[in-house]
Amino acid sequence: MDLGNKRILFIKQSSLGDIVHTLPVAHALKRHHPDCCIGWIVEQGYAGIVERDLTVDHVYPIHIPATSDPHAPRGVYGKAFIATVKTLAALKRTFMAFPFDISLDLHASFRSGVLALTNRKGTRLGFADARELNTLFQHEHVTVPEGVEHALDKNLLFCKHLQCAVAEEDFYMCTSSEDRKRASNFLHTHGVGAGQRFAYANPAARWETKFWPVQKWAQLADQLIDSGTAVVFGGSAADQKYIASITSIMKKKPIIAAGCLSLEESVALIEQAAVYVGLDSGPMHIAAMVNTPVAALFGPTHPERVGPYKVAHTILQAPGIDCLCCRQRVCSHMSCMKGITVEQVYGAVVELTGM
Repeated sequence: MDLGNKRILFIKQSSLGDIVHTLPVAHALKRHHPDCCIGWIVEQGYAGIVERDLTVDHVYPIHIPATSDPHAPRGVYGKAFIATVKTLAALKRTFMAFPFDISLDLHASFRSGVLALTNRKGTRLGFADARELNTLFQHEHVTVPEGVEHALDKNLLFCKHLQCAVAEEDFYMCTSSEDRKRASNFLHTHGVGAGQRFAYANPAARWETKFWPVQKWAQLADQLIDSGTAVVFGGSAADQKYIASITSIMKKKPIIAAGCLSLEESVALIEQAAVYVGLDSGPMHIAAMVNTPVAALFGPTHPERVGPYKVAHTILQAPGIDCLCCRQRVCSHMSCMKGITVEQVYGAVVELTGM
């Protein structure tokens, strides 16, 4: 397929890690066809990541409340329906005036399939094994060969389908000079000078089954600080209360970045870290994409499918647990996470950083 001067629409609205896993596809297409125009439909909370990317020409932020979130408020289905109708109408008007030649549905859901329909004049591509009837919306299907497990490897099959070979240079994230300056100023304000080693710790995730015990986080952070490595707890403003439960029982004083920096500034902060230590979540994938070594704690999810990609890393799992990778969001015993020891995690950090 000739992509020269073509307008290509990406549909990957969430989540954070999934968006990070899609960036190399845009980078590869733009590298092969610098005169193509890339647009991207994305949830507004993640729009800044895509807007920073130099290969993306147009960003279309949307907001449809998530109905799968176990903490979703009452009435979320009604709100999601109304938001969906309004979003579809707005996108349809936009794409009637400025249509795209090709739509790449990398989200592979019913909702993303409907979003693809708003660009009526283009050819629609999607995964052959997509869920929720998504395949019915597509003109062409990207087959996933047996043995391809990792989410990023699956996304890169779009490049193969479009005959755009992927290169090492396609694995990166963009930050602005202001993002980097803001991250550096934040560190300086908290006593971390240029070149000083710090660990970016991410103790929170969307699934409660991914959480590691508070007492172990406190012990690990104290050990790292004692060894001369500053600890920066990252996350969103919503994570501040949980992080406070960790820091309140620590003997040393860490740095709290959660809620203090934007998502884009957090990317710049993670890029400066000596190591990422934390859960399987969006920031872990950011760390991998900016080449920051990763010590990742895994329990209910599959590292083969969503683990750190193309970066020095250590996967930390509890030994002797039969129910690892259960994909459950609720658990009565949390054995897989409780079984990961502080010694395991600290040792991984030491090995990755050469402390």
